[in-house]
Amino acid sequence: MRPKLVILPPAAHFLKKLKEKQLKDLFRKTVDEILIDPYIGESKSGDLSGIFCCDIYYNKTSYELAYTIVETPTETIVIVLAGTRENFYEELKRYMKTL
Repeated sequence: MRPKLVILPPAAHFLKKLKEKQLKDLFRKTVDEILIDPYIGESKSGDLSGIFCCDIYYNKTSYELAYTIVETPTETIVIVLAGTRENFYEELKRYMKTL
């Protein structure tokens, strides 16, 4: 059974703003891969423990996709944040403090 997918507002806002179809497709493909194997992302530690991140490279720019896995009662993948690599982790830490 595939896990349920939830996209939080900051990630949804970034993904909605994407103009380039190829980049949107890369994010969509990455999300599909996460739904198949939730543990493909790099597990973070410290302030961000419990968060997984996937790198996406497009047109000489590095993007990140951060998500967490909620395992009860059914497995749910929560996309927390998406964006360019620049200041990504600082923004992710700030957002995680508000949750």
